[in-house]
Amino acid sequence: MARFARIILDKVLPPRCIGCGAIVEDAGLCGACWSELQFLGQPACQCCAYPFEYDSPGETLCPACLRSPPRYARARAVFAYDDSSRPLVLGFKHADKTYGAPIFAAMMGRVGEALLTEAAIIAPVPLHRRRLFARRYNQAALLATSLAQNARASLVVDLLVRRRNTKIQGRLSSVARRRNVQGAFEVRDKRKKFLAGKRVLLIDDVLTTGATVNECARVLDRAGATAVDVLTLARVVRPQS
Repeated sequence: MARFARIILDKVLPPRCIGCGAIVEDAGLCGACWSELQFLGQPACQCCAYPFEYDSPGETLCPACLRSPPRYARARAVFAYDDSSRPLVLGFKHADKTYGAPIFAAMMGRVGEALLTEAAIIAPVPLHRRRLFARRYNQAALLATSLAQNARASLVVDLLVRRRNTKIQGRLSSVARRRNVQGAFEVRDKRKKFLAGKRVLLIDDVLTTGATVNECARVLDRAGATAVDVLTLARVVRPQS
């Protein structure tokens, strides 16, 4: 009965590409929008997943992770944050296109399968209450909720709280980003006992310099987490030296 109802609904309201709006067979992206995305994979840094041009032997790290090892254990992302993916991400983040959450989460689930398997807790990077009130939803929490539906890990959307309404990171330098989020997060008191001895998978929409997730990982580590991994929809890929 449910399958028949779905067939009828698709006839009346056919699924459309979440990128350009073209009619597609299944909810998601059309072939044209899909082909424009720069999907990330191997070879890459074994810590932050920064893409390499050539295969490297063993557990190779990128220059940035060698210079300053992140507080998280591993970070993974689906695609590069660039001119092709930016409208998708910003539409989801700022333009109420929340229907993309299950589709994006499915992509993230495939890329982060190993991280999901090992995680005991899935938690989103939190928004400050003022920003949450203005936006009406936390895009990271929507992704985390969709991911948790097919995972054995426990979803804890309020594991972290954002103490300060930090400046928007967009135009800040990497140094300014780190200073901006320093001391901005804490583990909610009622969740500290539950966190102790658990591996956490932290969810966000975009990884830029990693300042935000690094600060979250530091706080979780100090509160007793055994390790913190990071899974995002997109990541900025800039030349490293």
